[in-house]
Amino acid sequence: MARRDDLTGKSAMSGNNRSHALNATKRKWNLNLQKIKVVDETGRVMTIKVSAKTLKTLKKRNQLV
Repeated sequence: MARRDDLTGKSAMSGNNRSHALNATKRKWNLNLQKIKVVDETGRVMTIKVSAKTLKTLKKRNQLV
């Protein structure tokens, strides 16, 4: 399964490591994914993966149980 935020769709970013000699090697910045349980409209409890930033926003807006 892909490392992707289930709510926002954000995924890992890619880029290069740069040495002092400016040699480039590929690297990846992964998301800080957290598993949380949410209740949908019908009352079912679902487990979704969201990034830590998305979780912080949900808590700030009181949209999390």
